[in-house]
Amino acid sequence: MDPHVEWVHRVLEADREVPRKQRHRATRIFDRLKAEQGYEGVTRPVRELVVELKAITQEVFVPLVHRPGEAQVDFGHALINVNGVLKKCPFFVLSLPYSDAFHVQVFERECTETFWAGHVRAFEFFGAVPVRISYDNSKVAVAKILGSRDRKLTDGFPQLQSHYLFAEHFCRVVRGNEKGVVEGIVRYSRANFLVPVPQVRTLDELNARLEGSCREDRARRLRG
Repeated sequence: MDPHVEWVHRVLEADREVPRKQRHRATRIFDRLKAEQGYEGVTRPVRELVVELKAITQEVFVPLVHRPGEAQVDFGHALINVNGVLKKCPFFVLSLPYSDAFHVQVFERECTETFWAGHVRAFEFFGAVPVRISYDNSKVAVAKILGSRDRKLTDGFPQLQSHYLFAEHFCRVVRGNEKGVVEGIVRYSRANFLVPVPQVRTLDELNARLEGSCREDRARRLRG
């Protein structure tokens, strides 16, 4: 196996950037070694090598540090009854993990305009702009993923950023744990503010109610 160790290692490293269901198993690596690398051996050494390399390179998760002034953004979806019509609407969440404060607003659709509006309303609610904001790789902000951290941004994102002057941070693909706080707030907001299904005349009415709930939530005492 010695001539093939480096190749197998590269395959396993590349697997970290794709969903678990599409990662290589030892049998698939064995098939590719025969077809692409001229391997003429049997399956067992390949399996043993894969087990050994995975043990050596096993990913370690380090607890994230949330500094004051850093934020996370995400969209969730929920059913809303607007003037008698049931709609599935996106809701924008901006969370400040250091203090656990957050702001939630519901919109008709997820697009550049609502992405902007969600930020502007949150900045006004907090009376300040975060120094850095973490995002996933939503098409509203990211036109193309160029590498682990490099992104080609949509035209709308730099316009928002150049006005408010915050630094951006985009999570690596399939690494949602990098903005796990806001994902938890999305679930919390849906379960506590949008259950039962809200019955409103307009989304403005609902958003005024949500803003009040976000303000009241600041009094919630966190365990520990």
